[in-house]
Amino acid sequence: MSERDLWITEVALRDGSHAISHQYTIEQVELVARELDKANVPYIEVAHGDGLGGSSLQYGLSLTNEMDLISAAVNVVHQAKIAVLLLPGIGTVEHLKEAATRGAKVARIATHVTEADVSKQHLTYAKEIGMETVGFLMMSHMASVEKLVEQANLMESYGADTVYVVDSAGALLPYQVRERIRSLRQSLDVPIGFHAHNNLSLAMANSLIAIEEGATRIDGSVRCLGAGAGNTQTEVLVAVLDRLNKKTGIDVYKLMDVAEEIVAPILKKPQEITRESLLLGYAGVYSSFLIHANRAAKQFQIDAKDILIELGKRKVVGGQEDMIVDVAAEIAQKRVNV
Repeated sequence: MSERDLWITEVALRDGSHAISHQYTIEQVELVARELDKANVPYIEVAHGDGLGGSSLQYGLSLTNEMDLISAAVNVVHQAKIAVLLLPGIGTVEHLKEAATRGAKVARIATHVTEADVSKQHLTYAKEIGMETVGFLMMSHMASVEKLVEQANLMESYGADTVYVVDSAGALLPYQVRERIRSLRQSLDVPIGFHAHNNLSLAMANSLIAIEEGATRIDGSVRCLGAGAGNTQTEVLVAVLDRLNKKTGIDVYKLMDVAEEIVAPILKKPQEITRESLLLGYAGVYSSFLIHANRAAKQFQIDAKDILIELGKRKVVGGQEDMIVDVAAEIAQKRVNV
């Protein structure tokens, strides 16, 4: 690569949607996207936290139509490509078509780590309409390395230009990241990406290990803005990579300013590793479940910790948000019967 050794995707305007209960305004998206573009960030993801079509009572209602947010971002960038995330079953091909019409250039198709086969239709369609395609294997801690490789190969065969190992729960330990990225690098012909969450305070370390093992597409979120305890903090990642003489093409000083002056004021409270977000990583629970678990805990007057632990025991995965209320109701009922 001439200008960049690594390609960073900024996810604050999608994963960060969870942290602010999906309440981004057009003005906020315009401001953040414009300044990220000026900092030379190559990819900026914009969507509901759970991807296209996610705005619902189950996943969290958006303040603003996500297609309008995509258009807002597209209209203010000059060099960055706007990316969207889609989870088959939540988002549809029609959502993808409209996002492309609005100017999105990258389709990131996300499935549970053992369900890559459901991405075929969406990856194929995205390729047909000229979008750059990414296969996004979520909850990668829940499958063996061999299974992960098998599923990644499926996504590559469907036309994915890049395949990501996604640590949706922030549960992967460094050695597990190393063996997964190494195995994919040995098996695939397309670039490998890595998306981390910071629930065990390992997002930065795991991202660096992924890079050591050959991943060239890395996700980050300015000011750590994301689900659970947030993602790899982009401005910190870019600064560290600069110290390592890894070319990202991003203006590290400008990115620091964006994080401090523009994104920080949007946060209702600083991203930190709370008891509940730590439990997400410890129990291996989907990071976006945190807000739903806290809400259910308040509704049933129980401890969110008990809900998260039980969700981990049951190995509940993304797309099963309805189970959170069921689990909370069961715990509350058991206490009544004691």
